[in-house]
Amino acid sequence: MLLNRVLVSAICIVARFLAVCPAFVEGRQSRNLEILGQISGHHHGTQYASMSENYKNNSDLPRFAEEIQNVTVSKGRDALLACIVDNLRNFKVAWVRVDTQTILSIHHNVITQNPRISLSYNDHRTWYLHIKKVEEVDRGWYMCQVNTDPMRSRQGYLQVVVPPSIITKETSTDMVVREGSNVTLTCKASGYPEPYVMWRREDGKNINYNGESVNVVDGEVLHIVKISRLHMGAYLCIASNDVPPRVSQRISLRVQFPPMLSIPNQLEAAYIGQDVTLECHTEAYPTSINYWTTERGDMIVSGNYHSIAGDKYEAVSTDNGYNKYMMLKIRNVGPRDFGSYKCVAQNSLGGTDGDIKLDEIPAPSTTSTTPPPYHVTTSMKKNGRNGNKKLRQRPIDYEVEEWRNPDISYSTTQRLTTTNTNRDTRLYTYRTPKTNISQDQRG
Repeated sequence: MLLNRVLVSAICIVARFLAVCPAFVEGRQSRNLEILGQISGHHHGTQYASMSENYKNNSDLPRFAEEIQNVTVSKGRDALLACIVDNLRNFKVAWVRVDTQTILSIHHNVITQNPRISLSYNDHRTWYLHIKKVEEVDRGWYMCQVNTDPMRSRQGYLQVVVPPSIITKETSTDMVVREGSNVTLTCKASGYPEPYVMWRREDGKNINYNGESVNVVDGEVLHIVKISRLHMGAYLCIASNDVPPRVSQRISLRVQFPPMLSIPNQLEAAYIGQDVTLECHTEAYPTSINYWTTERGDMIVSGNYHSIAGDKYEAVSTDNGYNKYMMLKIRNVGPRDFGSYKCVAQNSLGGTDGDIKLDEIPAPSTTSTTPPPYHVTTSMKKNGRNGNKKLRQRPIDYEVEEWRNPDISYSTTQRLTTTNTNRDTRLYTYRTPKTNISQDQRG
């Protein structure tokens, strides 16, 4: 019924402009209502059926060559609706906006005050309705009418689609949170049809989400329970609705935690004159200040530092996200270089340190083969300054040849255990010579 009223109102307005069919406006309104109802697809009796049949059989009257095609266009683009009428003769064509009962054009004239709407025609047969830079308000039904009695019309639908866009004021921004807390990221998007929203990491890694490792999280909300440093990174909120282009919003998530460190080798060994390298790995956010100290408390290096070639020490500190690799190279080790070294990491949330002990071993001789410097490999995770654990060190075996004489053969092996002042036990293999001495020589 609403469509019927719309059509009646629109036709009456068109009739006034065209000044045709006066009885259509004055004395036959009830019959016209029935006619319009039939055009809309509602049958009210046999009267219109016979009139419609007569109209169809009358080859002298205008007729639509084809249906008005529905049009889909993106917001901001131009739209074109085409109405093709054969045998129009002296009849006139009008375009009407159905839902607002707005007359847009009558024959060669544009009636609406909308500057974005224009009209063109071709050979008095094809009538085009142009809508420039369409907006969402233009979405709806459009009717092409011919002022016959009864009126003839066709309708076409203009669909206006809108690419997705992120609603900034309703979307989360960059966040910094403490490790172990719960975090909620929100992303809102608009568009037509309604956009589909999903989350993923910018670096392509999986997201630890609700106990599962997933590549994509669907929905406008990303809720992470008990966040850890492994969640740290940039997240992309992506919105799409099959109308290009799809859009995304980048949100940086930083997780704060105090420094932690691990030492691959807590015990290193070298002989005098050798070069040796100490290693230390730390994790912290905010970024920690890292440096080395001797057992006397003297600071060797602070921050990122590369010493000049030829110096005693070469220190390197390399960042990779919240991870930092520390390396201390000691050149030409001397007697004063043996002892403990400490790697230290500190940030605003706390600090930690770890010890590496450098021991002396005998230098290799030119007549024997000595194994390379030894080390004990351990992995240590620390949460505080005093987190070091004492290592259970096993004795280290060495082969030492005191001297060699071609007239002496070696037949016995004795094991000698020595203990230094730091109670570090070493095990050496000491080989004693067996001499070939005659009884006469013994006397």
